[in-house]
Amino acid sequence: MDSIDTKRLNDSNGNDGPFSGCAVLFLGCSSPAHNLLSLYKDEQGKFSVFKVIKLTLIDSVGKLEGYEILKLHDADPFLGVELKFMAMPPCQRFLENYACGSLAQFLSQHASRLLTLPDEVVMETQLKAGIHTLDQSLQDLEMCLDHIRQSQPVRLRDDEVTQLEQQLQNSYGPPSQPPQELPRNCFLFQKRVFDDRPLVSADQQRFAQHVGRDWKRVGRALQKNCRALKGPAIDNLAYEYEREGLYEQAYQLLGRFIQSEGRSAKLSRLISALEETKLTSMAEIMLGIQPRD
Repeated sequence: MDSIDTKRLNDSNGNDGPFSGCAVLFLGCSSPAHNLLSLYKDEQGKFSVFKVIKLTLIDSVGKLEGYEILKLHDADPFLGVELKFMAMPPCQRFLENYACGSLAQFLSQHASRLLTLPDEVVMETQLKAGIHTLDQSLQDLEMCLDHIRQSQPVRLRDDEVTQLEQQLQNSYGPPSQPPQELPRNCFLFQKRVFDDRPLVSADQQRFAQHVGRDWKRVGRALQKNCRALKGPAIDNLAYEYEREGLYEQAYQLLGRFIQSEGRSAKLSRLISALEETKLTSMAEIMLGIQPRD
């Protein structure tokens, strides 16, 4: 099996533009009693079969984007899976894993686990692009890739596939809950609700005791919505109280904020500034949260 020389493929086709193409993967199994098409037609089995196909494709293509399932259809005795490729790397990876038998192996593993098929059941696959059966050309993967490029999709993604994709996404976790409406004069920190209030002198002292050299960073975050801290105000504070040290500089910063903003100088605004500057532990100190063991 030859690897795909994508540069040579582009040159030979005179096409170095965006790649797109379509292929149909036909899936079946050796046991009529465990027919994938019949399982897919059954409403209870439809989602499980779709999940088997998605997991097989993820294992075969990896985390690469640039492909999607357009439609699953009846190709008795096979289940047809119409694939659209919008980039060359996923198509190349898909072809290589199909040619070496890895895709069939992934399919068997997931079908055995999710569809509880007996071990002796053998999965069967066939791959086509337009009028070409690619199984007959797997020794020349560049030719297969060219056939896929020449087979352009003629449909958008089927609504049923869209619904199954959404169902699969939802199965990986609980549906998102609508945001909780906060009571008035409250705010959220680390998913906990705290009462909001104006800052007081005790907050100034606690802030100045613990913030250290980061007081300027917090000041830059506060100045976005505080006119008194805009321009050179923070640098002026640093110069004016340089001899008194970091404690006094931080104390005066928060004092200037409180004096300017009055009752709007809320605890929530300080906590937001601390979060913005990644000073989470400092925010916990201001809220009196005990450190975790």
